[in-house]
Amino acid sequence: MPESLDRKFNILTLNAIAAIGLNRLSADRFQIGSNIADPDVILLRSHNMHDMPIPKSVVAIGRAGAGTNNIPVNQMNARGVPVFNTPGANANAVKELVLAGMLLASRNIIPAIRFVEKLQGDDTALHQQVEAEKKRFSGLELPGQMLGIIGLGKIGRLVADAAIRLGMKVSGFDPKITVDAAWSLSAEVRKVNEIETLVHRSHVVSLHVPLNDSTHHLVNTDLVAKMQKNTILLNFSRDEIVDEDAILVGIEKGSIKNYICDFPSQKLQHHPAVIALPHLGASTKEAEENCAIMITDQIKDYLINGNILYSVNFPDVTMEREVPYRTAIANANVPNLLGQISTCMASIGLNIHNMVNKSRGEIAYTLVDTDKPIPREIINAIENITGVLMVRYIPKLSSNERQ
Repeated sequence: MPESLDRKFNILTLNAIAAIGLNRLSADRFQIGSNIADPDVILLRSHNMHDMPIPKSVVAIGRAGAGTNNIPVNQMNARGVPVFNTPGANANAVKELVLAGMLLASRNIIPAIRFVEKLQGDDTALHQQVEAEKKRFSGLELPGQMLGIIGLGKIGRLVADAAIRLGMKVSGFDPKITVDAAWSLSAEVRKVNEIETLVHRSHVVSLHVPLNDSTHHLVNTDLVAKMQKNTILLNFSRDEIVDEDAILVGIEKGSIKNYICDFPSQKLQHHPAVIALPHLGASTKEAEENCAIMITDQIKDYLINGNILYSVNFPDVTMEREVPYRTAIANANVPNLLGQISTCMASIGLNIHNMVNKSRGEIAYTLVDTDKPIPREIINAIENITGVLMVRYIPKLSSNERQ
């Protein structure tokens, strides 16, 4: 609906968002807090939104992180609400943790630490025990080892680059790799077309895929059976990508030497071959700040200009503003809706100065710039077109927002 220039947007935060990001939303235009009523936008990190009522006032949701499994995305599709995330903002933090996991497992550091913690006696006794037992913790060096990466998004590519610099050989599997990702992938990464082939050839396997229907229990009993003996398996993506029963069988049969993950569970807790961290993947000051900056910039551009970038359910749609009057429309991706919208505007002689329309799956999104203001009755008419999910009439930018 029409928005006055002096209207404040209400931003509800469900988790702590780094101040460096929130400070990019000026107090004269944005009201931010954890107890905001009728929010326009909800910002969060790991808060589970599936069991909470989402106010009708919400026009966008922003996740300061990559995964959006804690957000009811399908429900937002039906309402025409884009869900934003921050892919790549925490990629370096996760990459470093993956490298740490490889080193912990390859050099048997955790059992070695546990051994030392249990030593008793004076320094002479400690030295004798260490010399007698240290062979138990003999490990392997990473150069020359084959790292198999499942998922070649931003994190997977950073892990590949770091492993290559460590002297490892790297192969990758990603049937849905984007053109941009393929161009930025090191030529030294050997691309494999079958996941079974990748795990069979790899000494170390690292998972970097989102959790969805096709990746749930991607690592199962059948795949584990294809692994070579003493594989190191790393999972810093999502817990349900692996079947924990398959992990235990793999450890028992010797195909898995260590399972290193960021997701503790009762079933795997205290198992000597499992190294579980308390979801530390993005837990660095730098990653939290990067995510906060990225998500607030995205949300601001959407609220002020209607532009969409890095949404998990909407297409990327951006358009430079050349005239003051803009309308943003989300609708079901069905035939003739764009024609009906144009007809509504033409019915009162509105000239469309510029327009962009894109679709993604079941959702289409349109930005329309007109040379004159759009009357309330035309906005109402567009809202009443069958298949239209949301309409936002976005007013002329103030001078400070143009900068």
